[in-house]
Amino acid sequence: MIKLGHILLLFISASVFGQLNPQTKSVTKKIFPDFEEVKNVTPALKKEKGFTTDEELYAFLEGLAKNHPNKVQISYIGESQKGKKIPFVKMTNPNQKEKIKVFFQGGLHGNELASTEGVLYVMHQLLNDKNYTHLLDDIDLAVIPMANIDGYLKESRYAANGLDLNRDQTKLMAKESVILKQAFSNFNPEVALDFHEYTAYRRDFSKLGNFGVANIFDVMFLYSGNLNVPKNLREFTEKLFVKNASDLLNENKLRNHPYISTTKYRGDIHFNQGSISARSSATNYALTNTISSLVEIRGVNLGRTSFKRRIQSIFLVATSYLKTAIAHKKELKEVIQKAIYDEKEIVVTSKRKVYTSKLQMLDLDTEKIIELEVTKRDAWLSSAVLIRPTPKAYLIDASQKEIIEKLKTLGAKIKVLEEDKKIEVEIYKIIEYKRNSKKYEQMNLQKVKTEIHKQQKVFAKGTFMVSLNQKNANLIVEVLEPEAPNSFVSFGVLPTEKDAILPIYRILK
Repeated sequence: MIKLGHILLLFISASVFGQLNPQTKSVTKKIFPDFEEVKNVTPALKKEKGFTTDEELYAFLEGLAKNHPNKVQISYIGESQKGKKIPFVKMTNPNQKEKIKVFFQGGLHGNELASTEGVLYVMHQLLNDKNYTHLLDDIDLAVIPMANIDGYLKESRYAANGLDLNRDQTKLMAKESVILKQAFSNFNPEVALDFHEYTAYRRDFSKLGNFGVANIFDVMFLYSGNLNVPKNLREFTEKLFVKNASDLLNENKLRNHPYISTTKYRGDIHFNQGSISARSSATNYALTNTISSLVEIRGVNLGRTSFKRRIQSIFLVATSYLKTAIAHKKELKEVIQKAIYDEKEIVVTSKRKVYTSKLQMLDLDTEKIIELEVTKRDAWLSSAVLIRPTPKAYLIDASQKEIIEKLKTLGAKIKVLEEDKKIEVEIYKIIEYKRNSKKYEQMNLQKVKTEIHKQQKVFAKGTFMVSLNQKNANLIVEVLEPEAPNSFVSFGVLPTEKDAILPIYRILK
């Protein structure tokens, strides 16, 4: 019987000493055996220890381009904070077909090591395995295989300046965030997958079960529950793309589940299910009217344990999404167009539904899968709290050039008033204000409540105008409505104070 002290050591090693593997060999053998059919074709798979270096990455990609010059194009979209080139790879079979634009990303968190290797494996197989090469007949694929190179090379979750790049997709404070988001916006995909890994052995799990538990799911799917993502797009993602991938994983005896993570609520452990947060990729991409999923693989702190199993999981999900997109090409494009022109009110804030549910976990005492009753806070069953009418456009003072540059990076189309103009607008007045003195992601968060008043106001030549008659309108709303949890105001990008009038205005007519 595993003793409590040993179990606690597993959790401490997983959370503090990332290099120590918390998973026993018996658990690996019984529950997470490797997939030996995965071929040793990527840099890390070709060696017994370690992971892909930057030089190995560049050589691998250049090799793909050399061997498939008509199908592969490599560009370098910028440099990391440490001066490492960030590769951006496009792959397709040249023909006259109408293509579906698909975006894959790996390695946004540098300690999620199979995420990059899995993406490299997918790229190799699409070009070399005759069972999959035909998929590129109908797909324009763009790939960023190692998004956070600085973090990856030292096996750290964070970028060189300490920022989490998957908490930085609205405030855009890291150099890499701007580069990656601009590349995404320029490519303008219809389907997007961001591959990650998660920690199965968590410190708070030691309080569950008799002597602690661990997460058992090979794959968890995170797709947006944000109510500003059109309903038809959310349902199409879940009921077709996620379901097809889940069915394929089940066929291959790989356990999968909607995304869950733990949170403390009044001293108790609750499970957040899904996400509504625009600061991370799953929702950020979806708000651009894209079929979007963040795919979590069970792998952080496991080193090379079950490494091929993790890569196979990524490969199956990636190819399933490609096949689903191709099989439903016409419907996919129609769903996206309908979503773009969806007229609805803005949901500024929302709340999750809370309920109890059964959840399978690995019992560390018996090394068996058990069922626990847990409290879930479900983003996919969210309800609106604060709703506003959708404006026709926002006006932003000419002085707010930093905000404008961020909006452009997020893919917004922006015009400028060519002459002074009197316009009836709604203004935001801050009536409640709280600034958090403790920094989050290097920002002082602000919580505000506003009053909205109509006013006739003369706007000077050079004032910026952001119409909501555009593809990325839902993302624009998320960053400009001040009470929204990931807005420029909430993140402190736009400092304010009580009784201030914000330099952002709404045009309703």
